[in-house]
Amino acid sequence: MNSTRKLWAGLAILLIASFAVLIWVGSEIHRQQPPMPEQVVGANGETIFTRADIETGRQVWQSIGGQQLGSIWGHGGYVAPDWSADWLHREAEAVMDGWARKESGVDSYKQLDATLQAGYRARLQKMMRTNTYDASTGTIRLDDDRVAAIAKVAAHYQSLFGTDPATAGLREAYAMRDGTVADAAHRRMLTAFYWWTAWAAVSERPGSDITYTSNWPADDLVGNKPPSSAFVWTVFSVLFLIAGIGLLGWHYAVNHGDEFAPALPKSDPLAAIKVTASMKATAKYFWVVMALFLTQILLGAITAHYQVEGQQAYGFALADVLPYSLTRTWHTQLAVLWIATAWLGMGLYIGPAISGHEPHFQRLGVNVLWVCLLVIVVGAFAGQWLAVMQKLGLEKNFWFGHQGWEYVDLGRFWQWFLFIGLGLWLTLVGRSLWPALRNGGDSRSIVMLLFLSTVAIGLFYGAGLMWGEHTSLSMVEYWRWWVVHLWVEGFFEVFAVAVMSFLFTRLGLLQVRTATVAVLFATIVFMAGGVLGTLHHLYFTGTPTAVIALGASFSALEVVPLVYVGFEAYHSYRMSKSTPWMQRYRWPIMFFIAVSFWNLVGAGLFGFLINPPLSLYYMQGLNLTATHGHTALFGVYGMLGIGLMLFCLRGLKPDVVWNERLLRTSFWALNLGLAGMALFTLLPLGILQLLAALDHGYWYARSAEFMQQPIVEMLVWMRVPGDTIFSVGAVSLAWFVLQLWIAPRREAALDALPAHR
Repeated sequence: MNSTRKLWAGLAILLIASFAVLIWVGSEIHRQQPPMPEQVVGANGETIFTRADIETGRQVWQSIGGQQLGSIWGHGGYVAPDWSADWLHREAEAVMDGWARKESGVDSYKQLDATLQAGYRARLQKMMRTNTYDASTGTIRLDDDRVAAIAKVAAHYQSLFGTDPATAGLREAYAMRDGTVADAAHRRMLTAFYWWTAWAAVSERPGSDITYTSNWPADDLVGNKPPSSAFVWTVFSVLFLIAGIGLLGWHYAVNHGDEFAPALPKSDPLAAIKVTASMKATAKYFWVVMALFLTQILLGAITAHYQVEGQQAYGFALADVLPYSLTRTWHTQLAVLWIATAWLGMGLYIGPAISGHEPHFQRLGVNVLWVCLLVIVVGAFAGQWLAVMQKLGLEKNFWFGHQGWEYVDLGRFWQWFLFIGLGLWLTLVGRSLWPALRNGGDSRSIVMLLFLSTVAIGLFYGAGLMWGEHTSLSMVEYWRWWVVHLWVEGFFEVFAVAVMSFLFTRLGLLQVRTATVAVLFATIVFMAGGVLGTLHHLYFTGTPTAVIALGASFSALEVVPLVYVGFEAYHSYRMSKSTPWMQRYRWPIMFFIAVSFWNLVGAGLFGFLINPPLSLYYMQGLNLTATHGHTALFGVYGMLGIGLMLFCLRGLKPDVVWNERLLRTSFWALNLGLAGMALFTLLPLGILQLLAALDHGYWYARSAEFMQQPIVEMLVWMRVPGDTIFSVGAVSLAWFVLQLWIAPRREAALDALPAHR
């Protein structure tokens, strides 16, 4: 009990200190964010852009899908360019081409000899990197050569986002539909926003020799090279990783004992749990999980195919009704929704199972919440379709359409609806757990951790409500990663660890005291790197150097506990074989073992590959990021959601014989298919892009020139085997779940037929 109190105290101190630092960093980001000018003027005082132009342009960008169609500052989709890097390079070349025409009578600076080109580059860098923002008037002043270059690049973008035949080939390469932005005035304002993001990427901070985005993106033409802080803190991140692994190894060797209970039960203890009416009502959540999962896979296949045929699907003009930015929006959004629905259903199921208490109107609350989830999905997706098809209007887009932020694309109205729904979920789970908390007992600490993680899940989604329609990009990214990283990767993980520990103690496989200490220690280790590790997403989003230092150090610690997941996987595997009746839980535990594997590979190896500042400087927004994203999001959280769902289904259908063949097919197909996606397409394509970024600059690695090469198209087609195998696994799992209700086989019936055993 004394060690438990110390762990609780340590966890409390850790969280208070970590969030204090995280909030302080947020205040620094707000203070040092790139300025939004009131006006941008030429040498003679003529107005080029106004603040209204830039902010309206951002609204236009959000309405067409935002980060789902290309990216800004490295965050977003992978088929279209990073618009900040693309604009920056085009503007730089346009400036030097203008000089070459005026001074040498040639069309392009590339026609000049190397000495003249070097002189032009030095002159260009001095002009573009010099920050001419006047804080007293809110004015950015540009010389005539740069104004002319901006006009040229803006004309290209206005052509690209319209229907001009001259840029039809690029629209297809970028998977953009014709007339992406229907209104000409909106297209002009969109160019103002893109220019501002490029200006922040090349303009040096006052009193500094690095830009607002810490010299990102890499582009030798404008002098954007990794800052010294990226080198220094990359080295420190490796040192922190080695030290953390060493300390955890020492702790594991000293404290790890025999976790198993001395005497295993002779029958399944969970079989004695009475399934209440509200627990039975959670079944429909798992039906929705499978429907959303299958839909997500279908949309993923369409999205991947757009990389080959940018506007069509085997001759059908699909982009006219379901453009790429929309399929990618729904694909990424559904990934979060179906996984979260599985975990929410598990919470509603496990509450009464733990306490043995069915609160009044609990079943009604479970059913109302289910209806709310359906309304949110249908309403939000309809609004996003209207927005991307330019039928909603900018005035309504923020509230009912497409916010444009990856993983939090929902309109603000739907975000509030979901937040209220999570509050209802918190109330339902909390009141069903309360008797177990009040009664105490050996499992009280585990139940308390489960309850607190439920509170955090319910409340921390509220971080997505902290920005407004015109909040700066830097602050939006800060709060967005509170949702994507802290909410999903932090508190959901604690919830899952607590649930699994409780299940194993109830099954009699773990001693309660040992499991309690283990789950509290695991939570401390995860949160030690998890809270401040959020900052590794923010290195180059207009944030100060402190973000690089803290993000690099603590994101390295995120990997530390994953090094030892192999031990936990081994223990889980031993549990599955410890007693004959544990065969009933074989496949849930197998999915937990898969979580351990993908935690190490997807979140650990592929995550640390891109997380250090120097790595991410070149890899952000390349397919190496997608490699980490796919293997971590589905491999860890998806597999975990499936495992938790199967535990619930075992309790909901206790006397039904499971179709082992379907589950075996599903398990291996999902894992092999995911490995195929990563190894045959995402990883090799990401490596090729990395080499291109190192040799030619980040803009080139994301350009149509690079992405339309035959080898890239071949690698995209090589996704087909992995995707197909993965789809077989998903369909097998869905068919298994469906069979539990439409064609169940009872254990009693099979007992009379030994030949079928």
